[in-house]
Amino acid sequence: MGKLALLGKLASLGKEILAQAGEPIWLASAGKANAQSELAMAGSVVFEEALATRLSLFKPSLDQVEDCLEKRPLSPVALELGIPPGNIFANRLLSGTSGEYVGFDPTQPTSRSGGKAVAVQHIRQNGSYKTLVMIGDGATDLEARQPGGADLFICYGGVHMREAVAGKADWVISDFRQLMAYLA
Repeated sequence: MGKLALLGKLASLGKEILAQAGEPIWLASAGKANAQSELAMAGSVVFEEALATRLSLFKPSLDQVEDCLEKRPLSPVALELGIPPGNIFANRLLSGTSGEYVGFDPTQPTSRSGGKAVAVQHIRQNGSYKTLVMIGDGATDLEARQPGGADLFICYGGVHMREAVAGKADWVISDFRQLMAYLA
């Protein structure tokens, strides 16, 4: 099969922190944040607007983000999968001098619509991959399947199947064991 590059994406930081924090103010915001996530994932709203709205609902502090990443570090997983650090793209949160949330870095490709396509094109240009595959569940993941981007888009519907995304995918799976069985 040659080299296979997987663009790992950080699942919505908001959902991850909400799931781990257990604090009432964050939980009260979860419904609104999930509603914004659904709109963005379905492609009904511009991604950067949905991201700004979701993050402004619970304003993750630097301490909360560090606690989350300590419990669920990304780099060791990427290393284990053979993903070079230069191929990891994630939203960068901005903090004030006291560690309070002040926004997100809009220059990061993953912070805007079309940004995952930019990240995949960067990976393609800077690597010698025969086949580049994007796996995702939302409209911004599907955007990576553009000329010069991913060769194949696999829609993962194991958490929530978005029919508009699945209908445009090259392959649809609902369980990663399906993918692993095929690659074995």
